[in-house]
Amino acid sequence: MVKGSNVSLAALSEHADSVIVRLGWESPTGEGDADVSVLLLDENGKVRSDTDFYFYNNPVAADGSVQLLGKAPAADGSEDRISFDLTAVPSGVVRMIVAASRYEDARFEELEGVRLSLADGTGEELLRFTIDDADSMSAIIFGELYRRGGEWKFRAVGQGYDTGLAGLATDFGVDIEDDAAAAEPQDNAGIDAQPNTAAPAPTGLPTSQATLAAVPTPRRPDDEPEPRKPAGRPRTAKKRVTLPKAAKKTLAENESWRKARLFPVSALKSDRDRETRATSVLLSVMAQVPEFGRRLTAAFGSPAGRMETFTEVTLPHGDSPRRPDGVIRVERAGKLWTALVETKTNGNALKAEQVQAYMDIATRRGYEAVITLSNDVALEGSPLVEVKIDGRRKHKVALWHLSWAEVAYQAQVLIRHEGVGNAAHAWLLQELLHYLQHENSGCHGFQNMGPAWVPVRNGIDDETLCQGDPRALEVVESWERLIRQVCLRLGGELGQKVLPVQRARRGDDPKVRRDRLADQLCLDGRLQAELRIEGTPGVLAISADLRTGRLRTSIEIPAPEQGYPLSWAKRLVRRLADAPADLHIETLLEGQTAGPRGTLERLRPEPADMLPKSNTAQIQAFRLSLFKNMGSTRGNAESGFIRSVNDAIHRFYTTVAVHLDPTTPHRSLSKSGSARTT
Repeated sequence: MVKGSNVSLAALSEHADSVIVRLGWESPTGEGDADVSVLLLDENGKVRSDTDFYFYNNPVAADGSVQLLGKAPAADGSEDRISFDLTAVPSGVVRMIVAASRYEDARFEELEGVRLSLADGTGEELLRFTIDDADSMSAIIFGELYRRGGEWKFRAVGQGYDTGLAGLATDFGVDIEDDAAAAEPQDNAGIDAQPNTAAPAPTGLPTSQATLAAVPTPRRPDDEPEPRKPAGRPRTAKKRVTLPKAAKKTLAENESWRKARLFPVSALKSDRDRETRATSVLLSVMAQVPEFGRRLTAAFGSPAGRMETFTEVTLPHGDSPRRPDGVIRVERAGKLWTALVETKTNGNALKAEQVQAYMDIATRRGYEAVITLSNDVALEGSPLVEVKIDGRRKHKVALWHLSWAEVAYQAQVLIRHEGVGNAAHAWLLQELLHYLQHENSGCHGFQNMGPAWVPVRNGIDDETLCQGDPRALEVVESWERLIRQVCLRLGGELGQKVLPVQRARRGDDPKVRRDRLADQLCLDGRLQAELRIEGTPGVLAISADLRTGRLRTSIEIPAPEQGYPLSWAKRLVRRLADAPADLHIETLLEGQTAGPRGTLERLRPEPADMLPKSNTAQIQAFRLSLFKNMGSTRGNAESGFIRSVNDAIHRFYTTVAVHLDPTTPHRSLSKSGSARTT
């Protein structure tokens, strides 16, 4: 689409009652980002109240019409996803604005490939709109969904604002506080106010302590009474429940006793037992905990409604009936959304013939989706299972994939950081999480680098691995899956966004990028990745050198703009007082490849050794690194290499990154007093 054009969604798809809007951009540095927001407008072009303003701290509409699903890795950088259930939009809302904003002094001209795409309930992309003239804008209206003649249409807008999110919101009637102090948690009149009721951060992990300055807090309407207590969440009057602190042991307890569990795992003896139990456990909790079920299905086009789940359903298919592992049924206001579920555990691969049969059944019987669950992690542009779609059939079925690691991540975020509706729901999610993490459940996520791993390592050792070898590409794909899973695990522990950084060339498709990385692996024998962790003052990099068998985790800290180099060095050493003694610190000089370096143990008594001897050399940054030997064991259980990568990243973050000065982007500034960063 071009700026100003519009189109009817019904003319593009028969499945446009629910749509997913994706906003994307690429950052040449790997660190640029923006936040999405949605405004619901009445016939006067204004919000009905401040609660019609959805953004990072008010992400879900109570009626399910709007849900900000957060960021997801994409072929180029990352994408923000927004789910719209158009059947649930209140009658008084005639337009829905989709926008994004940058924080502080950042502008969209620093990003590339600024774009919007819209997909229907089957996941099929219906339209795409690219904004080529972002320039010095700090906020952009990408487009709008609006009613006309009883149907929904989309208009490509591309309008920019120099005044950021605050200016955009004010234009549409959101009441904005002029004083940044309104964002303090004790003033709970604003949308951003958060009580100190979140669960404590895990040991050694930081708690956000900043306050909102770049985007002032919207005020509560004048006719709304002053609450006696801080509201648990701005989007609901119910108190959100997170996991309580661990209770002290009593004299009646014994270390050898096993705690009673709702979902026992000791009786599981076969893969079939594990698949049946895992499916039943997951689907039952999804139906009983609406917040959890909604999080797992919203991105698949499901409406926000009453969910029912079933297992071991027999469906006719030629001469031999098929029995998918489960069925999900969601109903809202007469609208029905259904999906077949196929589950694999213990590292077993999905079977193409089986998935194809379920796709055919779903097409004939009117199901909206087929959802596969396994330990594997799907990659952008590279489906786990190839299926054929009969284009002659009018009804379309979407094929989606979930990894068990993502299921565990969503459960962790809800019960440890965001909270759920009541204590019973929190307990159910905790039981589910305990089941998924038990070694006998078979639901452990991506655990094996694949059959090409050992031949590629041997080929690198004896220098016989040649560019173009398909096994190198298999290893690169496995590495990408591993990094995505590491992001999910760490993000679940922290309650913060952890995303892989894709430094792709503009316009590259995923396959071209992976081919290039495979050729690079053959040349230098290294697998490399970068992670962006919210609140961390830099990108965390990890490199696996297959020649030396060593892992390196590192982060570059930019040199301060003011002060003296010796003061910088002393302050950095003080911040790292509790960091490991074997931490390597390297000074990076402008225009030079390397500067002074040494271990923290050696530099503690003499921070001046970090400084260059030449007074003319300009310090650009400090690189902090930890090294670790790689594991190499194989088998169906988690490989030594995968475990060592997880351990290396976790150790670096908890022992080094947490001691550094945190960044203060506005998305986390309103969460003072909470252990959670959305």
